[in-house]
Order: sequence, then structure tokens, then C-alpha cells
Amino acid sequence: MHSRSILLAILGVSAALFAASCDRTEAESRPPAPDVPTVAVAKVATADLSHDLVLTAEFKPYQEVEVMAKVAGYVKQIKVDIGDRVEEGDLLATLEVPEMDDDLRRDNAAVARAEADVRRAQDEQARAQSAHEIAHLSLQRLSAVNEKRPGLIAQQEIDDARSRDLVTEAQISSAKSAVAAAQQQVDVNKADVAKIHTLMGYTKVTAPFTGVVTKRFADTGSMIQAGTASQTQAMPLVRLSENSRLRLILPVPESAVPAVHIGQKVQVRVPTLNRTFPGTVIRFSNKLSLATRTMDTEVDVDNPSLMLIPGMYAEVNLTMQQRDRVLALPVSAIDAEGESGKGHVLFVTPNGRVELRNVALGLETANRIEVRSGLNEGDMVVLSGRSALQPGQEVKPKVTELAAAEVK
Repeated sequence: MHSRSILLAILGVSAALFAASCDRTEAESRPPAPDVPTVAVAKVATADLSHDLVLTAEFKPYQEVEVMAKVAGYVKQIKVDIGDRVEEGDLLATLEVPEMDDDLRRDNAAVARAEADVRRAQDEQARAQSAHEIAHLSLQRLSAVNEKRPGLIAQQEIDDARSRDLVTEAQISSAKSAVAAAQQQVDVNKADVAKIHTLMGYTKVTAPFTGVVTKRFADTGSMIQAGTASQTQAMPLVRLSENSRLRLILPVPESAVPAVHIGQKVQVRVPTLNRTFPGTVIRFSNKLSLATRTMDTEVDVDNPSLMLIPGMYAEVNLTMQQRDRVLALPVSAIDAEGESGKGHVLFVTPNGRVELRNVALGLETANRIEVRSGLNEGDMVVLSGRSALQPGQEVKPKVTELAAAEVK
């Protein structure tokens, strides 16, 4: 009896062990539940997009001139040096021309002599006028007597009186012409005096505009030739540059020419200063260079503090297209179909399923692209790893920091 109980207990334990072993084997043979993959997504958001063209140019002064002397002379005093800022009309240098004083005295004497000639001619005119009045009065008296008593006075006497009247009248006209000629000579001599005064004014060389002296050519005592013609011996005094406003001459490619217009605002970045300055398109040549297929376009940049220096290189950001407040996605989130303006994305539905969605595309920048239709603001699309996903597959979306930054 005792042996039978032991046998039954052993059989029960064996059966229990066998059942547990079968359950474990069955559990191990069943396939595991699939894991839901986590995918990086980007949200559709509004953004301001622009297609920019970066052109490099060199700053040039707004205007620059080598200041020449109008008259030849020695430098008596030079008041400026390299780097000095001058205002329009400021005195730059004074020249010494001693022979001008002699010329001035000579011309003043010529004026005095011409004025004396005028007075003498006026006296001659007065004398001729008096002679004419006497001759004319005598003719009138003789004519009156001849009318009252014909034959009393000889006709020859009357004719002589008439002749003297005509001669004295002609002498008056001649005297008037002499007065006019003498007066004109006075005007000529006074013009010579004014010319000397003008030339003496040129001995003071002034600044033609507000600017900076960038080079000095002469010192005190230097002989300066008159800069009235293109001649190699004419030496300038200084070089003056207007730097309060600078020019940039940009070679705009032919494809970008239609986007350029007068008054267009641009951003000018100066790598040397690591700063950006505002600029304005002021003028362009309206002609393409046949060699480079570019059009020279000038951008003016205000420089009141003179921080910018002519010769510095600058990068101009020329906006070709501008779209404000449009839906945008990172370029990497879209599979574009060539240049058709169409593409498709993997859209993540609210219940976490992947769906293939066709979209219409617009303006594309370096890292973003405009979505014209097919998506709404806030929709999530798969950013990367799209080849491993299938439409309808369940995923766990995760917005990456990169994607969030790109659509801001």
C-alpha cells in the first residue's frame, strides 16, 4: 500500500514536469510580436523663403579725384596729409605765383588808360555836337532870310552852310562811335583784370567734395604745373576720396538680370568685419558683356562712420525670388519628381500609420522647399529612412531638432 502511494506521487510529479515542458516549448515556437519602429519626422510649418544669389565684389569710393592746380606755381603751404578728413570747400594748399601781381598791375593800368580814352572821346563828341549846333543854326538863319527876300543871299553861301551842317552831323556820329569803342576797350581791360583775379583765386586749392585724403603728392616748395591738359609733367597735389558712401560693381549673370531693378534692397556681408550692411541697387549698365555674359550693376552702401574701407571684399546677397508665409518642409523630407514641380512624401497619419502622399512643390532654397498643395500646416512627414517603410505600416513619429530648426 505504501509503495503504491509513492508510485502515484512520482507519476504525478512526472506529469506536471512534462506539462510544463510542453508549455515552454510551445511558447518558444510561437513568433514574437513585431516592434513598432521610431522614425524621424518633420512638421509642415509656414516660413519665408527666398532664392538668393551671392556675388562678390570690391568696395570702391563713391567718387575719387586727383586734385590738380589750375595755375602753375610753387607750393607755399599744404595743409593736409594722408588720412585727413576734409569738408567741401576746405583749403588744401596755397600756391605762390609772383608774376601774377605784375600782370594785375599792368591790367589795372590798361583799364585806367582805356577810361582816359573814353573821356577824351566824350570830349570830342561834345565838341562835334557844338560845331553841329552852330552850323545847323547858321543854315536855318540863311534859309529863313532867303525865303523872305529871295536873291538877297547867294545860293552858294546857302549850299556851303548846308554842307557844314552835314559834315558836323557826321562828326557827331564818328565821335559817338569813338566813345563806344573806347568803352569797349575798358570792358576788355576790366575782363583781363577779372581773369587775373580768377587765376589768383586758383592759387588757393580747395576740396571739391567732402572726403578723405588718400595720397599726398607734393610738399612745401614743390613746383606744380597747371593741370589744364593731359600732360605727364603735371603733378597733382593730393588724391581725395569720398568714402562716406561706397560703390560695389557686381557682375550679375545673364540669368539673373531680369530680377535686378533700381531701388532693390540687398544685404552686403563683409567677411573681414563679420558684419552685414544694407545696400541699394542704384544703377546698372543695361548691357551684357559679351566676354562674361554679365551685366555691371552698382550697389551703394552708406558708410558714415568710415568703418568700411575701399578695397575690402564684400558678398552681396541678391534676392532672385521671395515667398513669404508659405508652407515649407526640409528638402530631405521630399522625393521630387525631376523638374515637374511635383513630388511625394511619407505622411504620418494621426493614428501612427504611414501613408504615401503626392504634393505640389514651389520655391526651393538650399535646405527648404515650398509645399503648394497636398499637406496642411502641422502635418508630419517622414524625414529619413523612407526606403525601409511601407504604406500602412505603424510607426512612432519623433520630431528631430534639425527638422524643427529647418522649418522655422
